[in-house]
Amino acid sequence: MRYDDFRRSDDIDDRRDDSGGGGMGGGGGFGLPMGGGGLGIGTIIVLGLVGYAFGIDPRILIGGAEILTGGGSQAPSYQTDRRSGPAKTGAPKDEMGSMISGVLGEIDDRWSEIFQASGQSYSGPRIVLFRNATNGGRCGMAQAAMGPFYCPPDKQIFLDTNFFREVETRFHGCSGNACKFTAAYIIAHEAGHHIQNLLGILPRVTRLQQQAGSKAEANALQVKVELQADCLSGVWVNREEKKRPGFLEAGDIDAALTTASAIGDDTLQRQATGRVVPDSFTHGSAAQRKQWFMTGYQQGTVQACNTFGSGG
Repeated sequence: MRYDDFRRSDDIDDRRDDSGGGGMGGGGGFGLPMGGGGLGIGTIIVLGLVGYAFGIDPRILIGGAEILTGGGSQAPSYQTDRRSGPAKTGAPKDEMGSMISGVLGEIDDRWSEIFQASGQSYSGPRIVLFRNATNGGRCGMAQAAMGPFYCPPDKQIFLDTNFFREVETRFHGCSGNACKFTAAYIIAHEAGHHIQNLLGILPRVTRLQQQAGSKAEANALQVKVELQADCLSGVWVNREEKKRPGFLEAGDIDAALTTASAIGDDTLQRQATGRVVPDSFTHGSAAQRKQWFMTGYQQGTVQACNTFGSGG
């Protein structure tokens, strides 16, 4: 992915420590839990309470946690994000931070155009960069073990930048230079949740989930939310390619599809437990995630991303 000419967004709250916010895939600190670890039960309870207090399903707040940890209750070890000074705001200067702010800038510009074309106004999300753990505002504590997630009441995306390294080394979702585009796909997916929030989709889904007659039914709705976010990320790639021909490099789309497959519910469940339980899916199968990303990428419209009107 070529991003040198991307517009850098200032909507970044950089809470990474001063010891190294540098290059792609770099960093230290605690990554995602290995093996059968899980999200701390205290965090799940807090996110659940926050979710229902604000009318948001806690699965949306928990975001990547369940698919990456199998929904277990073992609390991960982590260190609190320590900083010697206040968080830095604005476009970061290191390579990874610059790439993230560039991707966010382009996401905002393309979605502004899409919204304007339909007579709507657009206001973009803010990205909080951190390591290990940080204050997640109205969504509680943000932990590295949760993976990237979007906090609807604050309209913020929380991202521990070590996650990108985990995608490459643990999940084998990408390799080499193509990992830059994989990072963009992940950010665009979280921005897709922001689009859903602006369009009122998340609140409607929450109401339907609260009325659901079973956990499996609620999970099925959540899968549609996540697949739609995959599709919306594909819409951004479509529009960005038209705006900046040549920004995609050989292997980029394949890397995004590999990542989508690597983090499909069936793939992760099979790796963690050796079996697949479709009723417990919260993000969709590998095939579904690839299908909906490609639908958005090939058609380039929000209308193409109606996962709720489809059998999936």
